[in-house]
Amino acid sequence: MSDTTQEAPPRAGRREWLGLAALALPTLLVAFDIGVLFLALPHLSADLGASGTEQLWITDIYGFMLAGFMITMGTLGDRIGRRKLLLIGASAFAAASVLAAFSTSPLMLIIARALLGIAAATLSPSTLALISNMFRNPKQMGTAISLWAFCNFGGAALGPVIGGVLLQHFWWGSVFLISIPVMVLLLIFGPILLPEYRDREANRLDLLSVVLSLAAILPIIYGIKQLAAGGDDSSPAGAIVAIVVGVVVGVVFTLRQLRLSNPLLDLRLFRNTRFSSSLLAMLLASGTLAGLGLPTSQFIQSVLGLDPEQAGLWQAPTGVGIAIGVLVTPVLTRRIQSRTAILGGLVLCFVGLILLTTVTSDSSAALVSLSVALVALGIAPMFVLGTSLIVGAAPPEKAGSAASMSETSNLLGSTLGLALLGSICGAVYQSGMSSSPVPEARQTLAEAVAAAADLPAAQARSLLASAHSAFTDGLNTVAVVGIVVIALVVVLAWMTLGQKKEEAPESEGPASEAPGAVADGAGTSAP
Repeated sequence: MSDTTQEAPPRAGRREWLGLAALALPTLLVAFDIGVLFLALPHLSADLGASGTEQLWITDIYGFMLAGFMITMGTLGDRIGRRKLLLIGASAFAAASVLAAFSTSPLMLIIARALLGIAAATLSPSTLALISNMFRNPKQMGTAISLWAFCNFGGAALGPVIGGVLLQHFWWGSVFLISIPVMVLLLIFGPILLPEYRDREANRLDLLSVVLSLAAILPIIYGIKQLAAGGDDSSPAGAIVAIVVGVVVGVVFTLRQLRLSNPLLDLRLFRNTRFSSSLLAMLLASGTLAGLGLPTSQFIQSVLGLDPEQAGLWQAPTGVGIAIGVLVTPVLTRRIQSRTAILGGLVLCFVGLILLTTVTSDSSAALVSLSVALVALGIAPMFVLGTSLIVGAAPPEKAGSAASMSETSNLLGSTLGLALLGSICGAVYQSGMSSSPVPEARQTLAEAVAAAADLPAAQARSLLASAHSAFTDGLNTVAVVGIVVIALVVVLAWMTLGQKKEEAPESEGPASEAPGAVADGAGTSAP
């Protein structure tokens, strides 16, 4: 095969498109589980007696483990087979969902959410890597990635909507059980529709690199979250130590990857400016959108007083915005440059975030919903085109590694955004409520609402007015931080994404034939 046969790849057939539908199932669920707890949090916190810190860990640990294990699982999939890893992950995800649904304590739920995150990490890199193998035609791959992106964003947006409906009729554990029938469908149809791909020449997984990657990522995330939240201890020493330890371990991890002939993380890909800039831009953009999810959900439910089902429906426009942005992006890029589409979308992000800074405790749910929908619509081109740039910048034999990095960047950004912006909102709330005569109301809005229920009517109204005002100030602050972050993304897109396509880093073998990669059965066209 010639290295210049880029225009002659085989077109995908009916089986590949049906396989894409099967891959949509885990993609939806992985994203769904990031946002599904937004509306369930007040209910499970009251039932399990979770403290403010435990609530943060219940929410954050899933994304932390998902991001931490993503690259490891992507490399593991190259070795044992991407379809095999996908099906193992589906089984583990279903089992962990049952454990989460029937948790009897905050610690049990935190552990269950951690296991869900690890299981999800086996699913995520397999989906995008399989898509890159199944759809070799560039136009078809662009369409497939656009639909995959729709599932990724749509799952996160549908989490609160479906969660609200379930919470209106069932107990909080039902938001976890919904994943079981979906995973059963994947286990049935996955072996039929999805071909197997693995790297026959891949070396053994470097376990030390796995440990080092986790020992670098998790302390840094923990330290940043603690610094942003403040916590009961006024000294930031513990958080700073955690960050320093994570950075030092990260340096050790980097040095080891540079020495290994078959590293866990191929750092040579970062020599490509478009690749590295796209990763950073996606991390920042996805962090902004995810960080808005929890405070806006709590505002609609706890400040405006809507029930879970109503609150979930008011968040539906976020999904509509994502759907429009993701599906329209491939059409736009036939007429305008990718960078122009990305920058145009980011302008919409600015408009949405500016609207969010004007929200008061008396504002309507429609204003909040419109603001977040505009941000979601504007970020969609960055996500779709950024993913294509990342996968396209890597040589074919590194597509799995590039897919893992792409999803790691997005999910790590989402998790950090959820933790940091959520913690900033909480810190502003705590500052505003520091002089409250009701100690129980000083930590979280949920605790203020619970405390107000036991007070005389006049005192309850006064307490809730103060709590609502403090939380709204936190939401406004989150929007301002989001504006700053999106401004950085604009600078990145303007300076780097308009450059000419760079050559992918050279690899051990011919890039066009992906040496060592084998497809069980008949490859992308297997019957």
